[in-house]
Amino acid sequence: MRTSRPFLLTVVFLCGMTTMAIEMSASRLIGQYFGNPLTIWAILIGMVMIYLTVGYTLGGRLADRRPEPRYLYGLVSWAAFAAGLIPALSRPLLRWAQMGLSNVAAGLYIGALVGILALFSAPMILLGCVSPFAIRLAMRDVEQAGRTAGSIYALSTVGSILGTLLPPFVTIPLWGVFMSFYAFALLLLVVAALGARRWPYFLMLLVIAVLAALFVSGVWTGLRQPPPGTRMVYETESVYNYIQVYEYNGVLNLALNEGQAIHSYYPRVYAQSRDPLDLLSYGPWDFFLIAPYFAPEQGPDTFSSLCLIGSAAGTIPKQYGAVYGTQVHVDGVELDPEIARVGREYFAMGEEEERGILDVHIQDGRYFLSTSGKRYDVIAVDAYRQPYIPFHLTTQEFFQEAAAHLNPNGVVAINVGHIAGDMRLVDAIAATMRSVFASVYTIDLPARRVTNTIIVATKRPGTLDDFLRNAAQLEHPLLRQLVGYTIQRAELQAWAGEGLVFTDDRAPVEYMVDQMILNYVQGTP
Repeated sequence: MRTSRPFLLTVVFLCGMTTMAIEMSASRLIGQYFGNPLTIWAILIGMVMIYLTVGYTLGGRLADRRPEPRYLYGLVSWAAFAAGLIPALSRPLLRWAQMGLSNVAAGLYIGALVGILALFSAPMILLGCVSPFAIRLAMRDVEQAGRTAGSIYALSTVGSILGTLLPPFVTIPLWGVFMSFYAFALLLLVVAALGARRWPYFLMLLVIAVLAALFVSGVWTGLRQPPPGTRMVYETESVYNYIQVYEYNGVLNLALNEGQAIHSYYPRVYAQSRDPLDLLSYGPWDFFLIAPYFAPEQGPDTFSSLCLIGSAAGTIPKQYGAVYGTQVHVDGVELDPEIARVGREYFAMGEEEERGILDVHIQDGRYFLSTSGKRYDVIAVDAYRQPYIPFHLTTQEFFQEAAAHLNPNGVVAINVGHIAGDMRLVDAIAATMRSVFASVYTIDLPARRVTNTIIVATKRPGTLDDFLRNAAQLEHPLLRQLVGYTIQRAELQAWAGEGLVFTDDRAPVEYMVDQMILNYVQGTP
């Protein structure tokens, strides 16, 4: 069986494209369960390189033993078929890796490693076989071996460039992660089956096409199910996140990616009652309402502006609007435009925009501050890619930028998630804020396992008594109830500890969080 050189080169190009498309799409798929820290990226890239190395070795040996096109196209067909099975296998395998291995010492890393091993080893190893096999088939003259190998690898690399760009800019925004896998697998399988011209490969093509059709029709979604006892309202994928909206006891919740945290909530009863107390959850969102009163001599009528980095679906702006009305203006900064759209559609975020209380800016929070000429009374940070705060929002340089955008009596507040009793990340961020601001306070929320601490820093020096005096003057029922809860149930204190000062050069947020998780799993402090 002979093959034309243009057809062979087309296969090489498509294999290079599919290899990188799988890797790019894999990062989003794995991110739904393990997040996207640098460590998980390192595992993914490292394992892919190992798979390709194995593939290069096997491909060269197979090509010397069986230098026939039908064997090459058979390898490509199996690679495409294995890639097309990833959506169907991903949820049970990655969920098992996430939950089943959380009880071992290195659950986070082992879980990610096992998930990647199970899902991506076969297609990546088989795709790695293609280039050396194609070089062997294309070789006509030993004197042109270098030119032949160079052209094959160059064409494969061009395909890889396209495969790197298409998922984040085209296929994932338009079709989602799973359909990206199906699209690249089907394209490669069609070409490979035509090259092999054997019925089993066309049967593979049919199987993947049926799976893709079931996914498109909604018969099988392959996506993560909401928590037990909840009702799925909406789910979608964006360039940045897998987004779920589900309802529990009349409350809409926004979950992202791995679904281990709620990023926004909206009680449906508020749509009828318009009672601000119905918005009280005693979750981390609420406590940003009292952040302004840590500044000395701050009354309910003495501040009017808030910059919220990580506005999500608009919970905090809605609370500010319910308590302060049009007195306050909020610049909400959200990186993912799809989350903002979901906020308008399901969380009534558009109400605050219509009232002139909220302006939503689709930008990175630090970039927004650095390019804005505005000053604020409060800058709040509630940005998470669970379980990590973006490191560039925790550094000394960031807080210096924030301080430059505060009014003289302004405050900065940040939500820090941590394991109950393990304060190393809280202490590091508080120490970093203390290196910039005059006074730092912490509100440690009560919880059994995973909890949140709201860290508040003031531009002017003050004491905890300043907050208590300001709080005593509050008249709004929601604020009074929240202050009472803070004083009686939360651990409220002026921070006076020690910790590593984060800088842009060194901010090991992910390392600290990983250590907290590992120590928690091991049961060590």
